[in-house]
Amino acid sequence: MHRSPTLARRFFNRFEPVHAVTYFAPEARSALDDLGYRGFWMGYFAARSAPFGVVPTELVVAAFYNFAPERVAKALPAAWDIAPPATALRARETAAVAALRRYGVTDAEAAEAADLAAKAAAGADPGGRALYAANRALDWPEEPLARLWHATTLLREHRGDGHIAALLAEGISGRESNVLHAAAGRVPEEMIKRSRDYDDALWEQHAGTLRRRGLLDEEGALTQAGRALKQRIEDATDALAVPALTVLDDDEVEALFRVLTPITRKVVAGGDIPVSTPMGLDRTDLGDDRAHLR
Repeated sequence: MHRSPTLARRFFNRFEPVHAVTYFAPEARSALDDLGYRGFWMGYFAARSAPFGVVPTELVVAAFYNFAPERVAKALPAAWDIAPPATALRARETAAVAALRRYGVTDAEAAEAADLAAKAAAGADPGGRALYAANRALDWPEEPLARLWHATTLLREHRGDGHIAALLAEGISGRESNVLHAAAGRVPEEMIKRSRDYDDALWEQHAGTLRRRGLLDEEGALTQAGRALKQRIEDATDALAVPALTVLDDDEVEALFRVLTPITRKVVAGGDIPVSTPMGLDRTDLGDDRAHLR
């Protein structure tokens, strides 16, 4: 079954906000703070890496490709002395459900989206996708909102693992990828520098590497070669993500877009997820509930 990779990009813009409440909703921050984790980033790395269990910090650094290793090491393994992975997992799911309810998403409207998204998420190939596989090994929740959130979490980690593979194939390190992303206008430079731990000197170091490859010009803008490389990465990411929908027939994909898109609109309207995020989300076609497979 051939489907255009652009379908995966439009699907990402619908499922990612549902998952992303776990980073931006106040319920999520409060839940992790209440466990005793110190600051946003300890809670972030604890909750997101919890599906791995207690593992060497180096494994989390490898899976969280574009973060500074030093930032990860500040959080792990110290977080597990405060609250173990199983506790972090319960907290992040409970908080996500609470946020979705506050946005007005009901169990009734979540049920069909949850079933279809779960079918896609559980049917994807885990080969080479460590963070997706770790999340897929978790027990599935029964509650529709929790099931929907868990499915979107699997889908976003499946896509993220594929994005890392695309970067590796082009010889772009995780730290260079942030500079490239900002140069492409996908995320504000100051925001990504702040959220991913760059001072001006470190940013310039990685920008210099990209300049020597002919990917950035002297002003830090993408060259023609840089634009072509960035597009290859994005296209490869979409191509690696679209097989997650293979287990759904065309009617099911259309149904998933029809029921998920209004939920995503509610999440976006909730106002917790910023317009500009490191994920580079596009909200421009959320008024369209169709997958356009026909």
